[in-house]
Amino acid sequence: MVRELKEVQGIIIKRQKYKEADLLAKVFTKNDGIITMIVRGALRPKSRLGAATMIFSYGTYVINTSGHGLSMLRTYKEVKQFDNLYQDMTKNAYASFIFDLIDHAFIEYQSLGKYFDLGEFAVRKINEGVDPEMITQIVQMQLLEAYGVKPELEKCVICGKTKGIFDYSIKLGGIICSDHFYQENNRLHLKPKETAILRTIGLLPIERLGNISISEDSKKATRDAIDRIYRQTVDLNLKTKKFLDELKLF
Repeated sequence: MVRELKEVQGIIIKRQKYKEADLLAKVFTKNDGIITMIVRGALRPKSRLGAATMIFSYGTYVINTSGHGLSMLRTYKEVKQFDNLYQDMTKNAYASFIFDLIDHAFIEYQSLGKYFDLGEFAVRKINEGVDPEMITQIVQMQLLEAYGVKPELEKCVICGKTKGIFDYSIKLGGIICSDHFYQENNRLHLKPKETAILRTIGLLPIERLGNISISEDSKKATRDAIDRIYRQTVDLNLKTKKFLDELKLF
């Protein structure tokens, strides 16, 4: 198996003890996907590699890799950190859940493409102080496609109508207009404004995101709706989500 030295740019999204003083660290990259690196001696006092692979560090990592399995971290360049994510438990919890959600949608070394941009932009916004719950809801809605569950949000899944009053049907995989509410007893029974929020956050390119101002009631309704969509279509059981629930954030 041929191994090579390679530079990858990315964000450290997870780390765990490996052997004695060593760590396994996952780095989130755009072109090379999610890579697990062995970090030798990372747990030793004053280890530079350990400091460079703290959670939510980002920069350039030089790895010895074969393109599968575990890679070896050799050195690093220009590593910085999302300090607010690291220091704030709430922001940390949301960012950890976002990365966990993306991590479970892809196999290692699979190119993330637009989902790298989605994840990076999301954690930058959370680090800057933008409402982490709404950023997380945006990621959840836009990541459904990566799980093979792309909801129809532009038009009624039954008749194609694009304007009017809409609700969401998990069974039918998208929005339905009020002309067909009587046909779908299992729709989510969202208020028109709440369905509009789901449509917006599912379709809006995240780089066009402006100021977010949504009432707590609407936010809770969309949160519950997204949770139901995931439970019934993706069925994940993530520890990071449980932690958010325990914090009463979700």
